[in-house]
Amino acid sequence: MSTASHESRESSVKSLSAEEKRVDPPPNAGVAIPDGGIQAWATVAGSFLIMFCGFGYCSSFGVYQDFYVRTYLLHTSPSAISWIGSVNIFIVLSGGFIAGRLHDRGYFYSLMYSGSLLMALALFMLSLARPNQFYQVFLAQGIAHGLGAGLTYVPCVAVLSHHFAQRRALAMAIVASGSSLGAVVHPIMLNNTLPSRLGFAGAVRASAGLISGLLLVACLLMRTRVAPPARKQPDLNFVQTARRFARDRAYVVATIGLGIYTIGFYYPLFYLQLDAVQHGIDPTFAFYVLVIMNAFSFFGRLFPGLVVHHWGVKPMITVAAGCGAVLILAMIAIHDLASTVTIGVLYGFCAGSIIGLMGPLLAVLTDDMSELGTRMGISVAFSGVGILIGPPIDGLLLTSEFLWWRPALFSGVMAVAGFFCFLLVLLLHRRKSKSKKAAVPVVVELGLEFDSP
Repeated sequence: MSTASHESRESSVKSLSAEEKRVDPPPNAGVAIPDGGIQAWATVAGSFLIMFCGFGYCSSFGVYQDFYVRTYLLHTSPSAISWIGSVNIFIVLSGGFIAGRLHDRGYFYSLMYSGSLLMALALFMLSLARPNQFYQVFLAQGIAHGLGAGLTYVPCVAVLSHHFAQRRALAMAIVASGSSLGAVVHPIMLNNTLPSRLGFAGAVRASAGLISGLLLVACLLMRTRVAPPARKQPDLNFVQTARRFARDRAYVVATIGLGIYTIGFYYPLFYLQLDAVQHGIDPTFAFYVLVIMNAFSFFGRLFPGLVVHHWGVKPMITVAAGCGAVLILAMIAIHDLASTVTIGVLYGFCAGSIIGLMGPLLAVLTDDMSELGTRMGISVAFSGVGILIGPPIDGLLLTSEFLWWRPALFSGVMAVAGFFCFLLVLLLHRRKSKSKKAAVPVVVELGLEFDSP
């Protein structure tokens, strides 16, 4: 009787599986992924350039923050100026919701060309902004450039799945490094052209010309291979999805932790160069503080991939977050060249590690990989809120008198709070894993079958 019921149960599962496949066939199931080739690597090169010109340029806002505060927007407070960069990055991150859905529906080329055109146009419009005209700078750099970069940010990574399977992680790592390289090259170019005879307009136009050419090359290099599904999938009920995710306490705490940590995370990236100049460090060298930080951020992104299989994602991001929080608090003590460079090197490495481990952390906390994209979208949105409010609060606390200990203390406390959230994630996920292992013998004893994730 038990054997018969088992066979009946098994046949029902098989028939259900067959019915699911018949009703909802996987899109492009018969399309072979080459995992290499000229077209695939050309797409990687194009996506690399998109990241170089998009998020890499957004990450260089610290140069503009310094220039606007000391030279170009003298009648505007540091807090208001920081809204330009924070809104810019917020739009890039939050735009992933819309751009990702449009990419899935087959609008890849429309997104890439329109986003690239908008980025180039925004920078040329920025070059026309007049001194002390905050709204002109905000609209061009904060809004328009953010929208352009947001349209390309997710699709240029998602398209790699058309070309790679086994080498997908390698391809994505190469593309992600484009933003780090951009955050090194753009500050060097801007710091050497803004104070020169070119002036603000000429320097921004030179930067816009470089980016326009690279974006054109990128669009010509990238190609899709997989057609969008013939039948559109029904829209997900966001409220129901959020309620289901809310039952996963480890994921909820991780998302909250990422949002809180991001509030303090961008303080060194926005203010370290200005901090160095205000503390009397030679401006010629202070201009390269961001370059040093972003260069070590590049190595910080690569390092976790080499050792994460030994140490684990959760412990590594927790340690990196703790070290980063301490370094943000240590910015209170910046007073000379040695302390500035030390914090730039160490914080750059920790920040790169945190960025590189955010995605893997969410993957580890996800049982059903079909939900990973939605989970990451929600978490990225929380991080976007963090970048939206963090730097402006830092500027408000800094005031025109440059009271550096106040924003450093605030950002450090936020980072410490995020660090404790990561510690709690370690505990919650460990308990969840133990409960799953304890449930296995009970399920087997009852004669039930299941597939472990």
